[in-house]
Amino acid sequence: MENKDIKEFHELDRLKKIKKSSKYKYIEGKQLTDAESGNRIYDILGSRLPSVTTILGRTKNQQFIKNWKAKVGEAEAERIKNLSSKRGTAMHKFIESHIEGVGYDDLTGLGQEAKAMAQKIIDVGLTPVEEVYGSEIMLHYPGLYAGSTDLVCMHNGLETIVDFKQSNRPKKEEWVQDYYLQIAAYAMAHDYYYKSNIRQGVIMMCTPDLYYQEFKIADSALREWKHKFLKRLDEYNEMMNGEKLKDFDVEGFKAQFEKKKDGNKDH
Repeated sequence: MENKDIKEFHELDRLKKIKKSSKYKYIEGKQLTDAESGNRIYDILGSRLPSVTTILGRTKNQQFIKNWKAKVGEAEAERIKNLSSKRGTAMHKFIESHIEGVGYDDLTGLGQEAKAMAQKIIDVGLTPVEEVYGSEIMLHYPGLYAGSTDLVCMHNGLETIVDFKQSNRPKKEEWVQDYYLQIAAYAMAHDYYYKSNIRQGVIMMCTPDLYYQEFKIADSALREWKHKFLKRLDEYNEMMNGEKLKDFDVEGFKAQFEKKKDGNKDH
C-alpha cells in the first residue's frame, strides 16, 4: 500500500485535528503485580502504591459476581470475562490511536468488532472534547494510591477525566457506581499532584451492538464520590494493614473541596 493510500485509509489528516495541550507535564511510572497478593500496584517516583481498581475490588460486595458465576458456570464466566477484556483492550487501542493521530488497525474478527465500538465512542462521545491534555495517563495520590485514566481533557468547557468502557449489554446507573469511584479517585489525584481543578468525570460506554451510553458526574456530585472513595480507601487500609488513614487529613480535604465548591458557584 502506498503512503497516500495508508494516509487515506487511516484518515490521518482528520485525526491530527484534535487539539493537544501540554498544560500538564505528566510523569510516568510502572504498573506491576505484587508477587505475594497478586494485586496490581504502581511504582511511581520510588513509591509502590495500590491501584484504584485493586482498592475497589478488595472492598466490593462480591455477592452479585458469585451469583452470576453460579448461574452461568465457572468456565463460561471465565470465557465471557476474557472475551470482554480482550475486546475492551482492542477498543481502547483504537480510541488511543485516534486521539494520538496515528494509524492503527486490527483485522481480526474481535478487532473489527472493537473498531466499530471505538468509532461510536469517537463519533458521539469525543465530539464535545475541545482540548486534550493527556491520553492513557498514570496518576497517583502520593502515599495513598495510583491508577491509569484514559483521557484528561477539556469537555464542554470543563476540565474532565474520561474513562472508556465496553459492556456486553446496556447498564443502569446504579450498576456503574464503581466507575464513578474510579473517576473520583483519578480526579482527586490529578488535582492534588498537578494543582488542577477537575470539575467533571465522564464514562463513555459502548456495547458490541453499538449502543452508546454516557454517565457524568460534575462539581458537587464529583465531590460526593471523592468522599465515598476515601471511605473505601479506609476500608482497604484497615483490611490490609489494620489501620485507617492516619496520615491523611480528611478534614483538610473536605475544607479544600468546600472552598472549590464556593469558587464554582457562578459556573
